[in-house]
Amino acid sequence: MTINTLAVVGAGTMGLGIAQLGVQHGLPTILFDLNPAALEKAQAAIGAGLGKLVEKGKLTAESRDEALARLTATTDLSVVQADLIIEAVVEKLDVKHQLFQELALINGPDTILASNTSSLPITQLAAPVPQPERVVGMHFFNPAPLMPLVEVISGVATSPAVADAVEALARRLGKTPVRAADAPGFIVNRVARHYYVESLKIVEEQVAPFTVVDELLEASGFKMGPFRLMDLIGVDTNFSVTSAMFASFHQDAKFRPSRVQQQKVDAGHHGRKTGRGFYNYQ
Repeated sequence: MTINTLAVVGAGTMGLGIAQLGVQHGLPTILFDLNPAALEKAQAAIGAGLGKLVEKGKLTAESRDEALARLTATTDLSVVQADLIIEAVVEKLDVKHQLFQELALINGPDTILASNTSSLPITQLAAPVPQPERVVGMHFFNPAPLMPLVEVISGVATSPAVADAVEALARRLGKTPVRAADAPGFIVNRVARHYYVESLKIVEEQVAPFTVVDELLEASGFKMGPFRLMDLIGVDTNFSVTSAMFASFHQDAKFRPSRVQQQKVDAGHHGRKTGRGFYNYQ
């Protein structure tokens, strides 16, 4: 299976980053979002991201312009037709189910439907989709243009040829793909979950303030402390992943979501994207 065209659904931080990778590496790419303002913001961010590569000498101005010409932004879902469609929408199973079913109606049976989910089971995502063998996980890390790792996750029904094609595309995009089984959190999020959960427990139990936790872990060699990292990823997104894993592990206490993080989400303090999270960016 060869992937020559790409579509990305969701123009948030992850979606625009994946779309930038596509156009940068020669793929005509459709970027869809229901929100015109989000699309406009995403296009500006992609242009800025490619512009930085020009400034660093990693891309010519001509190549940047050619890459931007490969990008099609749309609010019309019927336009979203490609060899590979990657969804990067909210971490809610019912939303992803509906989206994949709608995409299946307007695309041929050979279109690969990939999810950038951090934690939802690929087998469960694929279950109601026509031709579930073409559903696969393709999990990028934030920021997608910079982080080298991509997890390629096969559900029970996923065709080996589909997983192979997605792995090959990840390499074409300059990434290091790793094959993962369809287990809660896959590899990275399962390992990393306690970087957040235990740090939040320290704050919840008033052992130390979050700023001190960040300083200690950064002094120990981590590039970013857990609270700075949650603000970068999105406090709401991080909380969603923890909640999904808590449910997937049948309420195993070691994955319990934090009340401190819940309060931040309820207050709308979602991190850098809202101007305020654990830190203030306004």
